[in-house]
Amino acid sequence: MSKQTFTTGQVLTAAQVNSLQANDYNQTVSVKTASYTLAAADKGTRIEFNTSGSVTCTVNSGLFDAGDTLVIQNRGAGAATVTAGTATVNTSASLVVKQYDSGVLYFVSDSSAIYFASDAADTPLTTKGDLFTFSTAADRLAVGANGTYLQADSTTSTGLKWGAVSAGVNKNYLINGGFAISQRATSFTSTGGANNDDTYTLDRWYILSDTNDVIDVTQDTTTVPTNGQFAIALDVETVNKKFGIATIIENKDCVGLIGNTVTFSFKAKVSSTTKLDNVKAAIVAWSGTADTVTSDIISAWNVEGTNPTLIANATYENTPANLNLTTSYATYSVSAAVDTASTKNLILFVWSDVTDTTLGDFLYIAEAKLELGSSATAFEYAGGTIAGELEACQRYYILLASGMQKVITNASYISANAIIGALQLPTTMRVAPTLSVVTGTSYWIMYNTGDAFDSLALIGFGYDTSRAIGLYGSANVAGTSYDAAMLTTNNAAAFLAVQAEL
Repeated sequence: MSKQTFTTGQVLTAAQVNSLQANDYNQTVSVKTASYTLAAADKGTRIEFNTSGSVTCTVNSGLFDAGDTLVIQNRGAGAATVTAGTATVNTSASLVVKQYDSGVLYFVSDSSAIYFASDAADTPLTTKGDLFTFSTAADRLAVGANGTYLQADSTTSTGLKWGAVSAGVNKNYLINGGFAISQRATSFTSTGGANNDDTYTLDRWYILSDTNDVIDVTQDTTTVPTNGQFAIALDVETVNKKFGIATIIENKDCVGLIGNTVTFSFKAKVSSTTKLDNVKAAIVAWSGTADTVTSDIISAWNVEGTNPTLIANATYENTPANLNLTTSYATYSVSAAVDTASTKNLILFVWSDVTDTTLGDFLYIAEAKLELGSSATAFEYAGGTIAGELEACQRYYILLASGMQKVITNASYISANAIIGALQLPTTMRVAPTLSVVTGTSYWIMYNTGDAFDSLALIGFGYDTSRAIGLYGSANVAGTSYDAAMLTTNNAAAFLAVQAEL
């Protein structure tokens, strides 16, 4: 009987129903009582078994074409298993194999082979969650670990693998970890003690060394990592001394790190491994008063290879060990649980732990990062952009150059020889800062309304806040009360420093 096509309202007769059931949609039922190998005459039929034992139906080549359907059923208690014969099915075949009653049947084919598996026998699947994969063999992809995801991977035999979702890029808690901001200068030598122990150099980073003038410090723009822009270069100036750099994380930025595992990472290289062959890194906890950190955390530098002894309230959170730097940039990292009781601040410290150095050896450090978690992710600026990084640095230090940056708003003569005004800052600083003359003459010029130059000695500062500084001074040349004034200098090399460092 051919397949019936019904129209709306047509009556389905008993004879039609019986015919459909008997033919199972145009398929001939062939009942077998034992294992059976399909023959050409079985094409388009439904193979049924009726036995309490297990049966096997074997499929040989050349029997099925695209769209053919084979239904295997055992009406007895035993399972029906389909196996491949001695050769493959037609390369264009799209064989559909179904099994009823006993278990679930799986079917996989490609242009060269045909594979079958049932629920209990002839299957590579052994564990809940296993996957049966497409390959040149009946491959099993074992279930992945909890929380992992299925990923394509052409290097595996199955073409698939289980893996963790990419962690992405974590927040960087180190301000100026890329060494891009250098408000004070780009080079720090013994001139004026700029490279002394416990002295700030590039923004947020300061020297720690076993005496003064151990290293010159430079913002390097040539010896940098691939696709990088800046590095801090530490050049040995006094031999046979330990040295390094450090940075302090403010308490407000440490709250989310304390009690958790963190990772400190950076890129680094040395000019030669002959002497600079033991560079270490440490995550140091400060458990003293929050933001009142003794920046010189070294009590004793100790002999070569022995970690420096830290001062009271400073604790190594990791066990520093030789990172084995080479003459090529690579990423190095240390991780630790910040579990020192009453930790208030974190200090990140990188140093050369040898006491046998050569004049002119260089240690280069770039792209430093502190982040939550036990592994390092890609570098990013804490401020997001260079502009954001500068503003983040200016929370701790602002360098005001000569010129219009030195305008005092609402400044005026309050008497013939005294001027007072407020210096507005470009950002809110960590705490009320201090102001000092960095370079150039200590005398500054006040313009009065008549544009005459009046010399002003900065003899004192009246008040300060985290956003503005009040100034007053004594003018050498008398002015007129209430005349407007502004602060500037006739020395182009003169600078004012506004400081709120940790």
